[in-house]
Amino acid sequence: MSRNTDTVETYLDGFRRNDHAQILSCLTDDIEWTVFGAFRLKGKQAYDEAIDGPGFAGPPRLEVVRMVEQGDVVMAELTGTAPRDSGAELRMSMAEVFVMRDGKIAERRAWVIPLADNEHR
Repeated sequence: MSRNTDTVETYLDGFRRNDHAQILSCLTDDIEWTVFGAFRLKGKQAYDEAIDGPGFAGPPRLEVVRMVEQGDVVMAELTGTAPRDSGAELRMSMAEVFVMRDGKIAERRAWVIPLADNEHR
């Protein structure tokens, strides 16, 4: 694995454990995070405040389906579940683009698709 994919793996592990310090250690100070259809933010403080997300109750379970790297970009296909504060669980499929700078994540672009019926819808 490369330095960039190691960083992304460390970052994802931090999310799995809800370890804010570990997550933030993988980011540049001017991080930009976009979840298409939901929000866009900039900076570590805003990122830290958004990690837990409204309506969620604990860390997600995330599985990497595949990860590819080209230049300073790492793309990951993920599946996962996240507990909701209602007691329900959100099942999802995700595509993540991580733009890297000096071994840290400078931009994260995410597409999150909720799954209700099966593994594809």
